[in-house]
Amino acid sequence: MKQIVRLVLAAGMMLGAAPAAFAQGTPDDGKSAGGGDCAKNAYNCIATANPLPKNDTVWMEDMTWMDVRDAMKAGKTTVIIATGGIEPNGPWIKLGKHNWILTKNCEALARKINALCAPVVKFSREMQIEPRVGHMLSAGTVSLEESTYEALLTDIARSYKVNGFKKIFFISDSGGNEKGMAAAAAKVNGGGALAAWIPEYYDYASVHAMLVEKGYAKKGSQGSEALHDDFAISTELLAAEPDSINYDARVKMGKATIDGNPLDKAKADAINKEIVELRVAKTMEGIKKAEAAGGTVMPVKK
Repeated sequence: MKQIVRLVLAAGMMLGAAPAAFAQGTPDDGKSAGGGDCAKNAYNCIATANPLPKNDTVWMEDMTWMDVRDAMKAGKTTVIIATGGIEPNGPWIKLGKHNWILTKNCEALARKINALCAPVVKFSREMQIEPRVGHMLSAGTVSLEESTYEALLTDIARSYKVNGFKKIFFISDSGGNEKGMAAAAAKVNGGGALAAWIPEYYDYASVHAMLVEKGYAKKGSQGSEALHDDFAISTELLAAEPDSINYDARVKMGKATIDGNPLDKAKADAINKEIVELRVAKTMEGIKKAEAAGGTVMPVKK
């Protein structure tokens, strides 16, 4: 019995020591990368050739470390950190709407400015958690404290900075994210890297104006029928992920309109293409301003 106890204690001590040893990791010897020691495996060496063909994606989560390294060597030293959220959007739209929209828009922007996309940050500063107000009154909503959110974004940006990215741009598809992004960008900006929040991305008023001008939507119809729903957003989602707005169910129930504007699956791709082009163009204008100013250019309050 005593022998068994000794074995259990010894095993516990070994398990307790393992995380500390693992956390220590491989030292920066100028040769090792990829999660291990260059001396033990050539595929852990910074200079080892990538055994795989070129990966055309802009999403770093879909790349190997060698893919990212090679993309950076080829000039892709800009990263876009896109932030969404998990929040209520009326009875039809699923909670992750902002995150689906960002998968299309970040990729389109990245290909325009020769950048890579960080994994979408799917949580945000929605509302205060306790006592509950606003979105937090709805089941399923996730909100981070402002300090938590800012710290999360700061550490993500720092990670890219220390690994050689020269430009780090924050964009958000949700209004509650803006303060945290601006603060994180300010903390990381400088020291050989430009970090900036680009407020021009979040401009649904311009999107709505374009939809009205093109005849896709009615003038003054951005009220969303008193729901946290919107014709522009729902059209983007219809093109990207029809199930995310429960489109077929809405059609059957006669609810496939927003403020009198029909959600048209046949036209969604064409309309969404124009929406994405506008949002990318607006964001690129904001990026130029940030580059000229050397950091975030705060929007003028109206």
